[in-house]
Amino acid sequence: MVPTLTSKRDAARSDAVLLAAVDLARAALEEVAEPGTVGAHSGMEMLGERLAMHWFECLSPGYHGWRWGVSVARVPRAKVATVCETNLLPGPEAVLAPQWLPYADRLAPGDLGPGDVLPRRQDDPNLEAGFEATGDEDVDQLAIVELGLGRPRVLSPEGRDAAATRWYDGESGPKAEIALKATARCSTCGYFVPMAGALRAVFGVCANEWSPSDGRVVSLDHGCGAHSETDIEQPEPTPIGEPIVDELAVDVEQVLPADEDATPASDSAEEGADEPAPEAVHSIEGDAVVAQTEDEGEGTRERD
Repeated sequence: MVPTLTSKRDAARSDAVLLAAVDLARAALEEVAEPGTVGAHSGMEMLGERLAMHWFECLSPGYHGWRWGVSVARVPRAKVATVCETNLLPGPEAVLAPQWLPYADRLAPGDLGPGDVLPRRQDDPNLEAGFEATGDEDVDQLAIVELGLGRPRVLSPEGRDAAATRWYDGESGPKAEIALKATARCSTCGYFVPMAGALRAVFGVCANEWSPSDGRVVSLDHGCGAHSETDIEQPEPTPIGEPIVDELAVDVEQVLPADEDATPASDSAEEGADEPAPEAVHSIEGDAVVAQTEDEGEGTRERD
């Protein structure tokens, strides 16, 4: 509620003592406000009997549209006003911060990233207690294995209805732009995989890699241009005019001599000449000296 400012004449009839307390209110503000942020006096508002509020402009750059307020009062038959409190309050054109939200409510759908963990909600209305073992092996086996239960909590009817409404009204439902322009529905597509459970009658999963809904939940009356049974006319390509042969273009090719790739025998010989000759190893066997090279398995005997 925006307070209405009274004129000096109306304020004088209301309380002349409080109206005259402008300097008193300014002095009180200058004691608590940042220097140079208290502007001109913008009026006075009667809050009650012998209680009023003096308003001053706020000149702080970070508080556009805000106003300084000083409440003053006087006791009965007193001729002196007294300062009650000082305030910095938003005006009609004030720049305000967003409404504060608890930390648990700050994350919105889609904000969760890799490594983020949501706190567990004990009283989640979208969940309810799951299947509890009865002790009968046959009953428990049926519920856990075939029905996929055995979890501490499962989706409640309220949570199931909320999810179905969100999916059906979103990009996976019949109102999406791509569904409105489609010529066939997902219910007749070969890539449509029906869901299990209560949502089977309305939703399924798209398994077409060419579809923008691949891997997502879609309604039976959703659709896209990648439907397995739709088709378009594919005209045969027709050549334009006769083929043109360019007889003036010349392709230049480099032809190498036939013997250029072969390695001359003289080169091989020269390369072999550069290699050092194998060293001879001498050993003494009795009165004979045996000379053996590294390349020869048997040595030659020489007499002393």
